[in-house]
Amino acid sequence: KNVKKVNASLGWEQEYFLIDRSLAMSRPDIVLTGRTLLGHAAAKGQQLDDHYFGTIPNRAMSFMRDLETECMLLGIPVKTRHNEVAPNQFELAPIFEEANLAVDHNSLLMDVMEKIAVRHNFKVLFHEKPFAGVNGSGKHNNWSLSTDTGVNLLSPGKTPMSNLQFLTFFINTIKAVGDNEELLRASIASASNDHRLGANEAPPAIISVFIGEQLTNTLKELENVTDGKLSPEEKTDLKLNVVGKIPDVLLDNTDRNRTSPFAFTGNKFEFRAVGSTANCANPMTVLNTIVAKQLLEFKVEVDKLIDKKKMKKDDAIFNILREYIKKSKNILFEGNGYGEAWEKEAIKRDLSNNKTTPEALKAKVSKKALMLFEELGVMNKVEAEARYEIELEEYAMRIQIEGRVLGDIARNHIMPTAVKYQNMLIKNVQGLKAIYDKDFKK
Repeated sequence: KNVKKVNASLGWEQEYFLIDRSLAMSRPDIVLTGRTLLGHAAAKGQQLDDHYFGTIPNRAMSFMRDLETECMLLGIPVKTRHNEVAPNQFELAPIFEEANLAVDHNSLLMDVMEKIAVRHNFKVLFHEKPFAGVNGSGKHNNWSLSTDTGVNLLSPGKTPMSNLQFLTFFINTIKAVGDNEELLRASIASASNDHRLGANEAPPAIISVFIGEQLTNTLKELENVTDGKLSPEEKTDLKLNVVGKIPDVLLDNTDRNRTSPFAFTGNKFEFRAVGSTANCANPMTVLNTIVAKQLLEFKVEVDKLIDKKKMKKDDAIFNILREYIKKSKNILFEGNGYGEAWEKEAIKRDLSNNKTTPEALKAKVSKKALMLFEELGVMNKVEAEARYEIELEEYAMRIQIEGRVLGDIARNHIMPTAVKYQNMLIKNVQGLKAIYDKDFKK
């Protein structure tokens, strides 16, 4: 009631590494590419599981306090800080905001972090995979829809009617992702994120939706709704025993399937495939657009049943939701996203598995995507194709830079050191020969 506007809300979680500046500056690969291209694995990585949520080191805490003070002065509502899984990896997250503002605040935050780090003799690494063998960094995008009266449309309510509202937006979001999974994958594609996806508790390149066992069972019950008008008894049973029990179901049903790229976590969807260097605008633009398109189609289909088949609104909504559940089964997945079995299953479900950025980006200029953006007034064909060209060009340049840096390190650092060591071995052999000349002759 009295709702004039619905906003997309976003709460990002920024992960990053803090490295001593003097050590970082001694590495050409870190300076020029943001990650190590060569190196020896550390004896101790994250195998003891002793860093995640552990005590924050004093030096890092000093950096965080200065950063948080600066954020408050700039109006960025940062709320939490903690150690992440890998050594020297950390995370901070803000209070949820309207998506446009949250995107701007994240971009501003990353700039501020680099400046504050210099004061503390640190270098911040935002790269998705700066070190091989330990966790990479992501930027989970927690997304929901909120009215201007403060109601979260993805949060179950206390009455069957408010829960029907929740189910409507919940199921429509799942269908939107299912119908546009390839475009959603393209929205998080980058040269650096390609190194992270599918490794060390990062989601795979296959987009799927995790909703938990209880909600899966709820959708199965809704799938059995009678086709057409519902009897008063069936409608009462649905509202009391299915829709009405959703808040109890969700109370302790928190998601721990960290292999899922798009998971429902109680009152929001968490898009985990977004990389730590990413601008949230890209995935949020795609997600908001596909959900908006889906809701428009839902409204048309419900109105058609009300007008042509003289159904009541509740009956029409239940009927359309039932059909959406049937059509969205392929995108729902509760299992291990890392396993080879999931890749084979994804092929059967006709889900894309674009592991590299050039493959993934093609979805942005598909006929379907261009029509979608133009129809909703997001961008026209020229603008979409321009963005596609820019992203491809950036990908090529970043790969080229990494190749050149790798070649430079190999020629000017590794090979000279190897030759020097080889010469030392030759001198050792010559020395041994001089000492044991007779034995050598034998």
